[in-house]
Amino acid sequence: MIKLSKKDILKIQKNRPPYLMMDCADKVEPGKYAKGYKILKPDEWFCKVHWEGDPNMPGMLQLEAITQISSLAVLTLPNNSNKTMYLATMNNIRFYKKVIPNDKILISSEIIYSKGNFFKFSGNIKVKKTLVCNVDFAMLLND
Repeated sequence: MIKLSKKDILKIQKNRPPYLMMDCADKVEPGKYAKGYKILKPDEWFCKVHWEGDPNMPGMLQLEAITQISSLAVLTLPNNSNKTMYLATMNNIRFYKKVIPNDKILISSEIIYSKGNFFKFSGNIKVKKTLVCNVDFAMLLND
């Protein structure tokens, strides 16, 4: 198991701030799972526009955070660093609670199937111990 700081993450995958949706990946088991977090600051770019007077993290960006964490479980495998992963499918998407500024989102994902460059994942976000969203999805690793 490895831990990746934001600096380490930037060396492994191609998303960059402000679109990087994680601060740290504190538990990564290459080829198996990845877990990390993001602390939502009140001045996040999306909080300024979604929604006025009721800022929150859009559901699609929550899903993006899960896919970004998930990619680390693949990109940390030998010879995969700095390759690109592309979303192929998303299923069983569920949102349970609004995510607001100052929340620390705990992002978790595990590989449930892989064959060649095709990977299926199951992922979720929690705030404290409360489930916020979950999703099943597939990604492709681009050589």
